[in-house]
Amino acid sequence: MIVFAQLSDTHLDGGQPRADRVRAVMASLAGGRAPLDAVLVTGDIADHGLPGEYEQARSLLTGPWPVLVCPGNHDERASFRRVLLGGEGDQPINQVHRMPGSVFVLCDSTIPGHDDGYLADDTLAWLDTELGADPVTPAFVVLHHQPVPLHTEAADVIRLSGEERLAAVIGRHPQVVAVLCGHVHSAAATTFAGRPLLAAPGVVSTGVLPWEERDSADLTAPPAVAYHVLGDDGRLTTHYRPIALR
Repeated sequence: MIVFAQLSDTHLDGGQPRADRVRAVMASLAGGRAPLDAVLVTGDIADHGLPGEYEQARSLLTGPWPVLVCPGNHDERASFRRVLLGGEGDQPINQVHRMPGSVFVLCDSTIPGHDDGYLADDTLAWLDTELGADPVTPAFVVLHHQPVPLHTEAADVIRLSGEERLAAVIGRHPQVVAVLCGHVHSAAATTFAGRPLLAAPGVVSTGVLPWEERDSADLTAPPAVAYHVLGDDGRLTTHYRPIALR
């Protein structure tokens, strides 16, 4: 059995209120009884892509398990890579993490200077190669932008485009269990390329649905996380949980 948590859209800005929300989430994960194998953070870690925001993230996004991070449209590649990954350069931040019983392939869906997403040809070729390197171990494809509309107006207009190219790659690799994303600030579940598509709730705010009579983002709702459980029978189960703020 593999158990991992997913959180997203921390939008750290150097201030205390957002840091407190992230701290509460990480404390809940560390203090809980879930036997976590990893924690996944699916983008928009910083709000302005500033080095100081990533320094804040580095101090907060830590625990007794691997913390895997991918960029979102608010992130800046060079600072993200330098502070969080210890590297240099502004090329797409694509990463693969192989663990006992699972593979996480994190794709950079960002377009520098834009809010919408797109997977470059080189990124898709890299994804195809990494998935092909181990056709047996269950794999999760991870990116920030959702590849299909999720009926959240603010995020759907800046979702991933060219999604049929991603679907074609996933279709060649039956060991892909699910696609995991952030961006929508809302716990959501649908399908994509014949697999579950699971969006993490937001930490900084919760997205508002078209029929909810509120602003486009609820800043008062508690942060939340997703717990993903991959059973020994290959079945993926996801639970979404709010985190109390103290």
